[in-house]
Formats: sequence, C-alpha cells, structure tokens
Amino acid sequence: MLDPNGPEIRVPDDAEEAVLQRTLEMARDGEWDQAVDRLRDALSDHPESPYILCWLGVAERELGLEGIAYERFKRALALEPQDPVLLTTVGNALARFDDPEAEAALRTAAMIAPQSAPARCAYGAYLSREGMLDRAVEELEAALRLEPADPLVHLELGVVRALEGEMTAAAHFFGQAAELTPDDGWAHILLGLAWVELEEMEEAARALEEGARLRPDDLEAQLLAALVLAIRERHSEALEMLERARLRATEVDEALVLEVEDLLEDPGGAARRFLLRTLAPSSFRERLVQHP
Repeated sequence: MLDPNGPEIRVPDDAEEAVLQRTLEMARDGEWDQAVDRLRDALSDHPESPYILCWLGVAERELGLEGIAYERFKRALALEPQDPVLLTTVGNALARFDDPEAEAALRTAAMIAPQSAPARCAYGAYLSREGMLDRAVEELEAALRLEPADPLVHLELGVVRALEGEMTAAAHFFGQAAELTPDDGWAHILLGLAWVELEEMEEAARALEEGARLRPDDLEAQLLAALVLAIRERHSEALEMLERARLRATEVDEALVLEVEDLLEDPGGAARRFLLRTLAPSSFRERLVQHP
C-alpha cells in the first residue's frame, strides 16, 4: 500500500504494460532467452522506461549476463522512478553488486510505501547485511506486522537475530520460514546451522538433512549434513550425504570431501570439533551475509 501523501508515481503505459505482462509469462515458463529478446526490442521503442530497463536487467541476470544487467539497473535508477516495487527490485539487484546506491533505492521504496511488507523487508534485509542491526530490526518487525505469514520476513528476522548472536530467536524465525515454505532448502539449512550453534544436534540433523536433500547441488550442505548425521550415529545417512557431495565435487572441493570422509570415522570427537569450530561457523557467516 502506498503513502497517499507520497509523490505521484509514474506507471507503465499500455504498450509497456503489454510487454511486461508477456515477459512475465515467459519468465514463469523459464523462457529467459525469449524474454530478453522481447525486452530489448521494447527498449528501442521505450528507451527511457525504467520498467523495461529493470525487467530487462532481471532477465539478463537470469542468463548470467551480470555486467550488462548491472548497467540496466543503474540506468533504470538514474531515471528517478518512484514506484516502490521497481525501486525494491532495482535496490536488491544493486545490493548484490555492493553498489552504495542500493541503500537509497531501498530506503526510498520503504518511505514511499510504508505499508508495503516487501519494501520494508527488503530495506531491513539490506540494513542487516550492512551491520545496521537496530534499524534492520525496526524495518523487519514492521514488515512482520504487515505480513505475519510472509516466509521471507521470518527468514530475514532470523538473519538479523543470528547476526546479533541471538541464536534461540534466530532458530525460531528460521523454523517459521521453513514451516511456511517447506520446499525452501535455504531456510532449512540456516535453521540447521542455528541449531548447530546451539549444539542441539538432533534438531540440526533433521534440518540440515532436509536442506541438503532440497538443495542437491549445494555441496557444502551435503557435507554439513554428513557430519551432523554421523554425530547422531546415523551412519548410513551420513555416508549417503558424503557420496552426494563426492558426486558434485570439483577438483577444488576434493580435499574438503576427503577430509570429511576421514572425520566421519570419529564422529564423537574430530567430526564434532570440525563441525562446531570450522565448517558450520564458516558456512553460517557466509550464508547470513548473502543478499536475498
């Protein structure tokens, strides 16, 4: 919901709206190549449209064209849009590139639409990853009041609580996110890592195993699950996770996979120490600061 006293917002004209709707259909079908072609054609007719530029950036990013996408987002923002959805999309995109202009875009979106949970959540998530934790909590708690069943809000509240060192609260919010979106492996992994921090290994094993199965290409998740399952004396499942990791290991990963394989022979000692002191803290730190 927009602030009725806020600035007048430019909306797409009929021609832009038709392009955006068709692009959305293509995106839902995974037809990113066709979406890029359609948006590039539209850009020639609407070179000053922040909407076309923004969604072209989104489509190009999906194709791995990160540098080109970044320039699209920058151009869209330079046109000074006032649409909070567009500003949130552009701000989140720029945050992934550590562009300082991301903050202004996300802050403006939250100010223009203070009753928009996505805008407040996006700004809070940005603030938490920039270390402004008190302000992040304010934004995220406001988002939770607006949308108490939004799993992303719960996930981001878990992130900020974990960054504050409040692991019990973090586990609660990650658990809520995982419950609301049971197919979200990322939420399960963060939940499992919070339980590891609390040394609640049974809960950690349940969450990390589920997260690893939902994210089969996440090699580190397979190894985390292998270690905690071994600690819980679930040896067959631990070996299964190890093999899943081995199948996905590159040359760079092989040493870590071999190290974990050796550690599984001493689950109550070396494996536990490695999980608690090395792999889990490192993985948790890296995952917490990744932009959504």
